[in-house]
Amino acid sequence: MPEGGFEPIGTLVREGRRDGAAAPRVALVHYWLVGMRGGEKVLEQLCAMFPGADIYTHVAVPERLSERLRAHRIEESFIARLPFARRHYQHYLPLMPRALEQFDLAAYDLVISSESGPAKGVIPAPETPHLCYCHSPMRYLWDQFHTYRAGAGRLTRAAMPLIAHSLRQWDVTSAARVDRFAANSTHVAARIGKYWRREADVVHPPVALADFAPVAPAERGDFYLWAGELAPYKRPDLAIEAFRRLGRPLVMIGGPEATRRRLAARAPDNVTVLGQVDFATLRAHLARARALVFPGEEDFGIVPVEAMASGRPVIAYGRGGALDTVVDGETGLLYREPTAEGLAEAVLRFEAEGLDRLDPAALATHAARFSPEAFRIGIARSLAALGAPLPAPLPAHLRPPAPA
Repeated sequence: MPEGGFEPIGTLVREGRRDGAAAPRVALVHYWLVGMRGGEKVLEQLCAMFPGADIYTHVAVPERLSERLRAHRIEESFIARLPFARRHYQHYLPLMPRALEQFDLAAYDLVISSESGPAKGVIPAPETPHLCYCHSPMRYLWDQFHTYRAGAGRLTRAAMPLIAHSLRQWDVTSAARVDRFAANSTHVAARIGKYWRREADVVHPPVALADFAPVAPAERGDFYLWAGELAPYKRPDLAIEAFRRLGRPLVMIGGPEATRRRLAARAPDNVTVLGQVDFATLRAHLARARALVFPGEEDFGIVPVEAMASGRPVIAYGRGGALDTVVDGETGLLYREPTAEGLAEAVLRFEAEGLDRLDPAALATHAARFSPEAFRIGIARSLAALGAPLPAPLPAHLRPPAPA
């Protein structure tokens, strides 16, 4: 497979017909393009499937984007022209519904929105199929509203109830503009059903599995690993407290630097808080760790899949996306109590059951379920169900029936 997990995509097919003369026009709508995180990796794969697609977004910072994304025409909403938008784009969240609705998508044959921030609320032509790939309904409006509000400044905290109420109404209304949803996990699909009253296909996000590989047993260390953004919902504090009790070595990788310093100041001697590292260092730690600990509840969680692709098991809190990726007793261990004591007990059980001796090749094989190829096939299935334009070549069972 070519570098980056991308494969060339040929002619497009629609309703079983090849149309080499005029490929359908495709619009990809993404909330904002200010870096290369999980949502942007999904967008890269959509661009690989539809290399002629145009990208619509609120704000784009080209120097922070991959070459693949920069190769596409990118159109920004009026948000990008507002003061300091490229740095403080989220301050303009109340204006984003209106900005989306001003995009003129009438000329497109297919619209795919990538939703975590506002994206699905565009208005395609009536006959144009619209697939929304949902990383999550906006958590700061729904299940995490009170958490975000508690951490906001005084003025924002006072304004949030009124703003959020209006945005929730638009969020539910705009869900009706989508013909079909695809969610990145079973957990997110349930949230879509809860808040938008819509069903969703489950299409796991792509993981660059070719970038990871197991190492020889002699190269492995005796430390446990925590990796990710040092954000409260990922529970780095819980990992520190659990390993304070255990006394076993824990290495923590992630930023931002201010949070790293604060956590390092309270960490015991057996916990090393490295902060942000280059990719080679992260890859080496994933392959050498005794296990990855994953105490947060996430929508999907790519790091556990990267650990398994590296041949290492995962000790994960048994909620959220981890239920789709970690098989208890086969690729790691799931625990039920979201506390330091619960994680510490899980580590002891992991060791007692010898789960650190799970076959690295079997773990890597399991991780292959989350490959870019699997993602593209999942998206193609969702598009086929809409009778929408599809990338070719496709497996025969994914092609829509030929017209009578």
